[in-house]
Amino acid sequence: MTPVVEKLGGEVDQWVAANDAQLVSTRRHLHAHPELAFAEFETTSYLEQRLREAGLTPRRLPTGTGLVCDVGSGDPIVVLRADIDALPLADLKDVPYASTREGLCHACGHDVHTTVGLGVAQALATLDGLPGTVRLVFQPAEEAIPGGATEVVASGALDGTSRAFALHCDPSVPVGTIGLRTGAITAACDRIEVTLTGPGGHTARPQLTVDLVDALGRLITDVPALLSRQVDPRSGMSLVWGAVNAGVAANAIPQRGSVRGTVRVLDRDAWKDAEELMRSLVERVTATTGAACEVDYVRGLPPVVNDPRAVALQRAAALGTVGSDHVVLTPQSMGGEDFGWFAEVVPIALARLGTHGGGPPLDLHRGTFDVDERAIGVGVRLMARTALHALEADAVAPPAGAPSPARTRKPAPGDTAARRTVDERREPDDELHRSADRPRD
Repeated sequence: MTPVVEKLGGEVDQWVAANDAQLVSTRRHLHAHPELAFAEFETTSYLEQRLREAGLTPRRLPTGTGLVCDVGSGDPIVVLRADIDALPLADLKDVPYASTREGLCHACGHDVHTTVGLGVAQALATLDGLPGTVRLVFQPAEEAIPGGATEVVASGALDGTSRAFALHCDPSVPVGTIGLRTGAITAACDRIEVTLTGPGGHTARPQLTVDLVDALGRLITDVPALLSRQVDPRSGMSLVWGAVNAGVAANAIPQRGSVRGTVRVLDRDAWKDAEELMRSLVERVTATTGAACEVDYVRGLPPVVNDPRAVALQRAAALGTVGSDHVVLTPQSMGGEDFGWFAEVVPIALARLGTHGGGPPLDLHRGTFDVDERAIGVGVRLMARTALHALEADAVAPPAGAPSPARTRKPAPGDTAARRTVDERREPDDELHRSADRPRD
């Protein structure tokens, strides 16, 4: 750690210690006032006011919700991202800060992520000698598909930046522990719906018609089985059906039926070809049944593939925040996270922030989800130090002929009509470290 990073990091520590109660109050306010994707107007206004009070000049994203706010000036520019939307779930907790909005809840920790982002902005705004610009992106609609990150990319907010970082609450890791991983940390997530049609008929005479329920059953079992023999097992590709619908009467073969599910994959190359492969497998299976088939495939989110150098910077920050005994290798998750779209522009790294304070883990995407609020201060210190390490590293001119860490911005991703593919760059497997063994959302 250089003297500059050590000095500024220490000042951030002091700010967090002095403002811990304020951070907790901010998180509880956000938790009590959740808003859904692209409807985060009150949340955006609240953040805007708080940032202006800190002497900063936030600007809204073109979507009308979400903010971009720079702290410091000049190059390099490092991005810290915090997602701000909630979920359409009822808050089932009996706490003073429970959701005040029926059917809406911060059940994925975005209230913590947002508080951390705001705290970092407020803390860095008090520092002198920041060696560049830290760009806070308060992103809407992470829970949507293909995700609000596509709007951030399209807005140009990442242009000219060197790298981007984010964190995500992890309720099965103890508070005060940080999980890191090089390479794929979360999976791509696409949606598939298959609709079958036939003439219908009587269940007494299935040989005279197309047995649509039998055809759906074959799809449900045969397509995942065939998939396991069509792709490299190391790609982590899976198809899991979540809904099936057909028929109303026990003695009538229906004319229409459908099955819906998700395709998840850890490898970017395999994700690129996933739609074509799934359509081919579905058509092969249904061809044997006589049913007419229609496939609706929605390209969703790419995998989050952590850049090795960005993770190294995040690791240095984690060691300075919690010490080596509390930095662990986080396992890969088959859950989706739209932060992967940021990798279309710059190298990225996503960390896991431990939020478990004792007792049974309170899992994500449930109305009972809550966090040990000591994690907020850890998150602010981690992300601020990460930004400081990245600014210092990226301020050093690369050797002659070496490529810049920033990438040329591509057209906005997520356009399913155009079926845009993603960067085919593959990352090396992570080295073996101590792992936090637990389930994933």
